[in-house]
Amino acid sequence: MMDLSNQPKEKLELNKLQKRLRRLTGQAIADFNMIEDGDKVMVCLSGGKDSYTMLEILRNLQASAPINFSIVAVNLDQKQPGFPEHILPAYLKETGVDFHILERDTYSIVKEIVPEGKTTCGLCSRLRRGSLYGFAEEIGATKIALGHHRDDILETLFLNMFFGGKLKTMPPKLLSDDGKHVVIRPLAYCKEEDIEKFATIKEYPIIPCNLCGSQENLQRQVVKDMLHKWEKEFPGRTETMFSALQNVVPSHLADTELFDFKGLKQSADAFNRLNIVTL
Repeated sequence: MMDLSNQPKEKLELNKLQKRLRRLTGQAIADFNMIEDGDKVMVCLSGGKDSYTMLEILRNLQASAPINFSIVAVNLDQKQPGFPEHILPAYLKETGVDFHILERDTYSIVKEIVPEGKTTCGLCSRLRRGSLYGFAEEIGATKIALGHHRDDILETLFLNMFFGGKLKTMPPKLLSDDGKHVVIRPLAYCKEEDIEKFATIKEYPIIPCNLCGSQENLQRQVVKDMLHKWEKEFPGRTETMFSALQNVVPSHLADTELFDFKGLKQSADAFNRLNIVTL
């Protein structure tokens, strides 16, 4: 017999999470002008919790948005051994969303180039991005939506600082290097914790990202653990750090390309005012 004791509580939690995710996604879309009237948004669906959630929230917003835009879901089947290729088509057919399964054997290329025992994530990501950009152009998509969330953005910030010597991260909206594609991250304001809870309640058919046998990205995991520890010890710290990304003061950093430090001089008026005060 089915246990119904937790259903009302679970439904309440689902509604609360959906409202929060929808509000934050809508705010990010508005703040960065991610989606415009007439856009065709290619939603990249990996089979993970983030992309499932992104697709559902975007479809939810689409129904009530004051503008018209279309959505097409695209999954890249990279031909990893054991990839359950039936799961996503079955799910997408059930939802009724327009979709494409793009088959590209990038797995063989990665295995041929990357030495045994080395992480394949970097090359795999570049090949995946190239395939998706090309397909977006083929189907006439004007925006490419990726499922990265607030935690991904913060982790990337620290990864670049710790290992790349750069102060940069994943922007919520990005123009590709060739200028042909606009990439958006509608979940930029959403917490991974909320997405994970939402996906669990929705019971999405999750496809793990370890089918290729690649080693876990240890650097990202170290940063993720660090941020989790900070948030546990100092609740709200990650919220504050993300706010810092939106409150940048170039004159108080040290990039001479970003701010004209060499041309910075004391003005005559300021000098005279200083003399008057000190006299």
